[in-house]
Amino acid sequence: MDETLLRSLTPGVLAILVRRGADFAAAEDAVQEALVEAFRSWPADPPRDPKGWLVTVAWRKFLDATRADAARRHREDVVDAEVAPGPAAAVDDTLQLYFLCAHPSLTPSSAVALTLRAVGGLTTRQIAQAYLVPEATMAQRISRAKRTVSGVRFDQPGDVATVLRVLYLVFNEGYSGDVDLAAEAIRLTRQLSASIDHPEVAGLLALMLLHHARRAARTAPDGSLVPLADQDRSRWDTALIATGVEILQAALARDRLGEFQAQAAIAALHADAQDAAETDWVQIVEWYDELVRLTGSPVVRLNRAVAVGEADGPRAGLAALAELDPALPRHTAVSAYLHERDGDLPAAARLYAEAAAKASSLAEVDHLTRQAARLNTRIPRD
Repeated sequence: MDETLLRSLTPGVLAILVRRGADFAAAEDAVQEALVEAFRSWPADPPRDPKGWLVTVAWRKFLDATRADAARRHREDVVDAEVAPGPAAAVDDTLQLYFLCAHPSLTPSSAVALTLRAVGGLTTRQIAQAYLVPEATMAQRISRAKRTVSGVRFDQPGDVATVLRVLYLVFNEGYSGDVDLAAEAIRLTRQLSASIDHPEVAGLLALMLLHHARRAARTAPDGSLVPLADQDRSRWDTALIATGVEILQAALARDRLGEFQAQAAIAALHADAQDAAETDWVQIVEWYDELVRLTGSPVVRLNRAVAVGEADGPRAGLAALAELDPALPRHTAVSAYLHERDGDLPAAARLYAEAAAKASSLAEVDHLTRQAARLNTRIPRD
């Protein structure tokens, strides 16, 4: 049984049912039942047209579930001729399904869960494990999301930017449980790229590939975080980097710059350096300037302060940092790093300890605590 094939077909099958008029929640349930049936029957009798088979079975499951509703019998008569086994329609509604799952009426967490379920084909249990919440909690979240979008017309235009933000949220969850969400986000973004010709979709895909190429070097054998400057670059996936750069260059050539293309350009400059000392920080600052212009994001300004500290010296970085709200996430950690670069080890050690107390993940707490301990051993004692 090819689970990857089934998951890749899921959004198209669901989209066809919704386009035929099925309520989203009921259509999604019917598709899940068809997938269960496929797991049962395909190993012994694989169909020649897997998508057509899934559409046929899912539609019949939907009709079975709604046959008692007299108001829907007319629709059943009208479309019954469409459901005979055979090749699936060539129309690809996957893009509209992305838009539906990233509907602005949904919270970001609900949009992510619904996208993974409806477009990604993951089970509720897999999604719950990935986000470290009880399955019942995730089931409720997905049910609420399905109810929210059930009344949305399927032919309404969608917002590509919202879809991309949802996919980037998935990517940044990385790996937990038995689902590699970073790899899943890349798969879904590749799928979206095949459905729509948009430079920001390409920019996000390039960004994901460039970040993912460094994954093997991000942690030490004991599980501790390895900062970018200290990573073993021989462990970076050069083929993935080359693919990401090629996709990025094609997107940038269209002269429709967006935030994901700018982020990918920064990642590409890091990937291009043979070692940390060769990093082109001046150009990275210029790309951060573009990102600030595009987004106005305080987080972008924070990252820019780090780049300024590398390009123009730590005191310039601290000056840029002084313009930002100290309550920003990672503000204290960045301040610690720049103070260390400036030679103020006591202040840096204190700030690393403060940053550790504010960190949101155990890996980050461990890393920042180690940094504080490392500096404390170097500070002269009276």
